[in-house]
Amino acid sequence: MGRVNTTAIAFVGFGEVGQRFARDLVKLDHVTLSAYDIAFGSSGRGDLLAAAAKALGVNACPTARDAGANQTETVAKQAAGWLRPGQIFVDVNSASPMTKRRAAEGVAAAGAAYVEAAVMAPVLVLGTRVPILAGGPAATTTSERLNALGMNLTPVATEYGRASAIKLCRSIVIKGLETLMVECSAATKHFDVETEVYASLAASYPSIDWSALADDMNERVATHGVRRAAEMREATDMVAEMGREPALVSAVADAQLRGAKP
Repeated sequence: MGRVNTTAIAFVGFGEVGQRFARDLVKLDHVTLSAYDIAFGSSGRGDLLAAAAKALGVNACPTARDAGANQTETVAKQAAGWLRPGQIFVDVNSASPMTKRRAAEGVAAAGAAYVEAAVMAPVLVLGTRVPILAGGPAATTTSERLNALGMNLTPVATEYGRASAIKLCRSIVIKGLETLMVECSAATKHFDVETEVYASLAASYPSIDWSALADDMNERVATHGVRRAAEMREATDMVAEMGREPALVSAVADAQLRGAKP
């Protein structure tokens, strides 16, 4: 913290989520923002991210240590080398419950607090008001501090893993439905039977506009399929950790990746 009553927030990774949060938080005069991204310093995407940070008034840092804070466990272990007691590491990556627990161990070794955070809706639409489930011993106090800044955290557990389990179990359904609709709509177009198929589905589930749903889910997979596939790989690990065969969840991950636009 540089000024009295100033909250310092650092983003590790400055993609669409970090930028969207920064856009809301930068409006608060008692918050200072910094960011680190592995792409900083490289031409192309790195230059674009650094320019985005500058435009938002976010200090782009050359290292994560300088920032003050994608790969959940790796980043958390590295953070143990520069985090200090009193700092809070809020991990919004999608990861399996076991991965979050291991990540927490690395942060705890530095004397800092680790908060497991599961984002439960699209960030680009809601920004800092997006619902986030928080877990860990510091979940309640951290939620209170961040909610005072306009965020929307709900503590759900004092242990690690529960928040991520809620998110990934939900994601199995949501991401699975997306891939089913992508495959269904492709087949209906190929055989020119869209009208008949969607009418039949509407007869069974009249509250759903199936044609609109197909368009929406095709767009979601095309735009976010790479990130959704990574999330479903974590869901695959979660199911495997339970001792169940994860082939179906793994197939959803594969389908999300296939449907993503290059």
